[in-house]
Amino acid sequence: MSRVALVTGGTRGIGAAISIALKNSGYTVAANFAGNEEKAKAFEAETGIPVFKWDVSNYQACVDGIAAVEAALGPVEVLVNNAGITRDAMFHKMKPDQWNEVINTNLTGLFNMTHPVWTGMRDRSFGRVINISSINGQKGQMGQANYSAAKAGDLGFTKALAQEGAAKGITVNAICPGYIGTEMVRAIPEKVLNERIIPQIPVGRLGEPEEIARCVVFLASDEAGFITGSTISANGGQFFV
Repeated sequence: MSRVALVTGGTRGIGAAISIALKNSGYTVAANFAGNEEKAKAFEAETGIPVFKWDVSNYQACVDGIAAVEAALGPVEVLVNNAGITRDAMFHKMKPDQWNEVINTNLTGLFNMTHPVWTGMRDRSFGRVINISSINGQKGQMGQANYSAAKAGDLGFTKALAQEGAAKGITVNAICPGYIGTEMVRAIPEKVLNERIIPQIPVGRLGEPEEIARCVVFLASDEAGFITGSTISANGGQFFV
């Protein structure tokens, strides 16, 4: 029986690529989403990957959503914390709601999702937790104090939890994508992309969602069992740690 993988924000962009790559690698995949039900159902129809709707910023919604996934598919053995939002603003103009929404989804969401599956992973002596952080959690980004803080927090969460899981066969790792050619990034005006963003990337192009997905597939595998507490920087050479 194939292992069950749950991907948050798993029906669009990087998350969709991750869901598809895991399915193609033999996992039984569930894709969580919070917003666009029409697009999520279209993704389900196209890929055959079941979708489940809940908001990762709400702990009880995560408990209930994970219970629904496990009732349908079996215990979650691979968790990909990919769901994230942006509420960009210069700090002097940032509203408390913009701060709280991003922290609650992009950082607290990791606790809300990982906590309900952690005991089961410990009991089975196997688990993979893969957290999708960001280059901007490593280097910071003007206009994204909230997002950068949350994504940096994801890395601290990864390193601490890896130490707790290691003796129980659970690995916890992070991936920090750079600029990836998702629908959101490709909506940036072409002039801005070509003159301000791509020139900062040494490989000379945007990354593709599938390139992040391949990192996830590796970290989820048995072959990655000696890798934990680590961060893969998939940014085309834009930033080195």
